[in-house]
Amino acid sequence: MPAALLALAIGAFGIGTTEFVIMGLLPEVAGGFGVSIPSAGLLISGYALGVVVGAPLLTAIGSKISRKTVLISLMAVFITGNLISALAPSYGVLMTGRIVAALSHGAFFGVGAVVAASLVPKAKQASAIALMFTGLTVANVFGVPGGTALGQQFGWRSTFWAVTVLGVIGLLGIVFLVPRQDTAEGPGLRSELAVFRNLQVWLALAMTALGFAGVFASFTYIAPMMTEVAGFSSGAVTWLLVLFGGGLVVGNLLGGKAADRSLMPSLYAILALLAAVLVAFVFTAHGQVSSAVTIALFGAAGFATVAPLQKRVMDKAAGAPALASAANIAAFNLGNAVGAYFGGLTIEHGLGYTAPNWVGAALAASGLAVALTSGLLDRRRRVAVTPEPALTTV
Repeated sequence: MPAALLALAIGAFGIGTTEFVIMGLLPEVAGGFGVSIPSAGLLISGYALGVVVGAPLLTAIGSKISRKTVLISLMAVFITGNLISALAPSYGVLMTGRIVAALSHGAFFGVGAVVAASLVPKAKQASAIALMFTGLTVANVFGVPGGTALGQQFGWRSTFWAVTVLGVIGLLGIVFLVPRQDTAEGPGLRSELAVFRNLQVWLALAMTALGFAGVFASFTYIAPMMTEVAGFSSGAVTWLLVLFGGGLVVGNLLGGKAADRSLMPSLYAILALLAAVLVAFVFTAHGQVSSAVTIALFGAAGFATVAPLQKRVMDKAAGAPALASAANIAAFNLGNAVGAYFGGLTIEHGLGYTAPNWVGAALAASGLAVALTSGLLDRRRRVAVTPEPALTTV
């Protein structure tokens, strides 16, 4: 594995920890500021919307700068946002800190995915992207459970201080391990923007947003679902997040390998599996063993989509990958915000803590429908450009 991939994975680990750790700390944050669980859940939506804004904006600003310099700058923004969160005297300031940190997220993964793909042969690009995203998944095995346990023991602010340190480590990794890449290697901003005239790029972004909206409709409320429905103690949530994170790591790597072999069929199967797991979760959440098993499967199905979806948008935006790649990260997080919002609505309307799973299943199924439509358009285009065989005479 190139050392640069390790550096990108380290940065992804820090960013993944701050993105997901809030799920395990919703009760503590809600209690600390005297707000409801759904209101605390908006910290997830706020972060996601910060990614949506920051991904294309900061990528565009950095289009004329060395990609290594861009990555270093983004990690500095990330560190600043987490410092604000750690020191936040009010819910509003905490939301501000989350949004500042989020501004760096999409551009980091977008630019990082392009760098990762450039380090390996084309046949292994999806696997290289998956390796970078392994930092994100490993964050859910160690960073998120560790941050949750730390926050429950010493207060949620201690978690944000720890994430700030992770950001510094990620920054140093990029400084010393990522090679400098000249901006001349990539297209200009006008060429990057031109790819959004392609309908298939928009369909790729839509399947990303819908697929991850399905994941976050459920995952945002995993802590209260497990404590209020399955009957776990708050301390057990840490270990359940370890199970989820283990599923993420396995699913992410398998999804990358599957995408290298057959991209669209892999996406069809993974999105269908995700919808099925979420339907099952409505019922398995009532038992401790069954819910634990489902959480691991949920993590695997949810993150098996990441590398294939990222590769799909990069393929359809060939020749202008950076902004399209960042836009796909924005689509992931737009899905996060939409999923968290609609999942919270079901709870606010008294439908119970398992109701978000129904929402998630419907959103994942919608993503599958978009993927099937995109694949159908690909097949029609191939048929249209295939010349008729010449007639021969005897």
